[in-house]
Amino acid sequence: IVWSFFIFVLYYLLFIVIGAGFGLSEQMEHGAFFAYYSWVIDIAAPFVFIGASWAIMRRLIVKPKRLEGQQNTEALFILITVLVHPLSHLFKVATAIAQNHPPAGLGIAAPPVSTALSVLFSPESAGVWHSFWFWVHWGFVLLVMAIIGYTRYLHMIAAPINDLLGPEVPKGTPEPIDLNNPLTFGTSVITDFKRKQLLDLYSCVDVGYCHEACPATATGKKLNPRLVIKSLKANLMQNAPLALNNKEPVAPLIGEGESSVPEEAVWECTTCGACMEVCPVYVEHVQEIMGLRRNLVQLQARFPAELLGFFENMEQKANPWGIAPAERAKWATRVETKAFGAGETEYLFFVGCAGALDSRNKQTTIALATILNASGVSWGILGKDEICCGDSLRRLGNEYSFMKIVQKNKDLFEKRGVKKIVTHCPHCYHTFKHDYPGYGIELEVLHYTELVDDLIKTGELSLNAPTNSRNIVFHDSCYLGRHNEIYREPRQTLLSATGKSPVEMEKHHDRSFCCGAGGGCMWLEESDGSQINVARVEQALEKEPDTICVCCPYCMTMFEDGLKSKNAECSVNVMDLAEIVAEALDNKAGG
Repeated sequence: IVWSFFIFVLYYLLFIVIGAGFGLSEQMEHGAFFAYYSWVIDIAAPFVFIGASWAIMRRLIVKPKRLEGQQNTEALFILITVLVHPLSHLFKVATAIAQNHPPAGLGIAAPPVSTALSVLFSPESAGVWHSFWFWVHWGFVLLVMAIIGYTRYLHMIAAPINDLLGPEVPKGTPEPIDLNNPLTFGTSVITDFKRKQLLDLYSCVDVGYCHEACPATATGKKLNPRLVIKSLKANLMQNAPLALNNKEPVAPLIGEGESSVPEEAVWECTTCGACMEVCPVYVEHVQEIMGLRRNLVQLQARFPAELLGFFENMEQKANPWGIAPAERAKWATRVETKAFGAGETEYLFFVGCAGALDSRNKQTTIALATILNASGVSWGILGKDEICCGDSLRRLGNEYSFMKIVQKNKDLFEKRGVKKIVTHCPHCYHTFKHDYPGYGIELEVLHYTELVDDLIKTGELSLNAPTNSRNIVFHDSCYLGRHNEIYREPRQTLLSATGKSPVEMEKHHDRSFCCGAGGGCMWLEESDGSQINVARVEQALEKEPDTICVCCPYCMTMFEDGLKSKNAECSVNVMDLAEIVAEALDNKAGG
């Protein structure tokens, strides 16, 4: 439908606007180009008709779940205009051919579909029918032009513009705040949204792919990305006229009602980006939700009670659990490490809070340190001087505290001469790579899966001949895969270490299903619906795995908890890719 729509629009632009508008119709409509284009549009028209027919059947008969709750009257009316448009065009041309007036004259072959339809009309009746179909066609064209600004037809104009503008920042990355500009502290009213975000609201056509992909929606929570955009658009329609007259808005952005987003829904987003990945018109649902969170945290001090302790721990100890900084380096007593120093070490291994302080994820940290040592890479750690990267603070809307973390890390990195960073956690990776540059910090950042894959390819890391016969299912972390498109490296590394490609779950690569911990949800309780991590574990168990392979400390925690909920922790292991590679190290090569 959409490509044929553009073909028709170009037809009108060339031969109506330019041809008739500049008095060039005779010259333009009797040449070879017009004849060729008549063939193109003649062949495109049946596909529009078939597409519109199927769309109508899908709403009235098939009724997929993602289309529930939409404005069916308006949608059906629009689809009927789409249906009539190509049909009337074909009959308009067919009746002209029946009168011996084919497009571009008699010297060039007439388009095939219209020619086939022309046999339905006798030369005597063709003139009357031509007038009928001519006015039906142009009547519907004029009708559509008149209603574009008042219906979802508007998305046909807004969506291409939205596509051309594209994301203003890297996927899943909020823009920095300006302490001198309160408007950047959060989205309080609809007019606080930026141009691209407002354009999102006009671009959305309610296809429902976003809520079909959303893990929160799938597990019965209040968050529905489609309804978030729909509510924001309703808020815009209600409040924009008041804003233009310098009046106060009457509908709050966050609250109950069709023009507001429920407060619970704001906190249920894992920022996994599944909604943005499947959206055909580049609507950035996550950015809108981040703006609402910033408003609640920074301007209203309204947030779930469990976040109070998290925020306090981050402020006082620079880690989510409030553990003393001296504990960060204790894992290093079990493997050979050294302190990072400029000129002495090439890479800073940024261990991260979970890798340094969580007992299960310390095992992954040790495995990765063992791999780095075996490869001969020059690396070091910050030890007790390391602090959190601030990922969860930012995704939870506490940008001010995040800025303080960034400044501390900036000072530390400059003091120690850090230029290259290797991370274990995809959230640390994404934050250093995409968030920190917004505050003037440019670093070369690698996730360990990228580095290990490269070390294996160059022969710097030697592995034993694969003997692993385990059935390993691989899980794509949202911040490693969807947000940063790192898919090949971990799979290739797993193949090198085990001799087998991993088993893929039904939802994988860019359609992967979140573990439930992103967006700061690691520190929040799931009060509505079922558990996201349990839903993902169930998807993994369908493949009857021996081992579930992850590349993220959050995913590790969520999968292990999910397996316990399913009483499967004794039969299925969760291992980080680094642990699997460490098992496969060639000890003879010095591993």
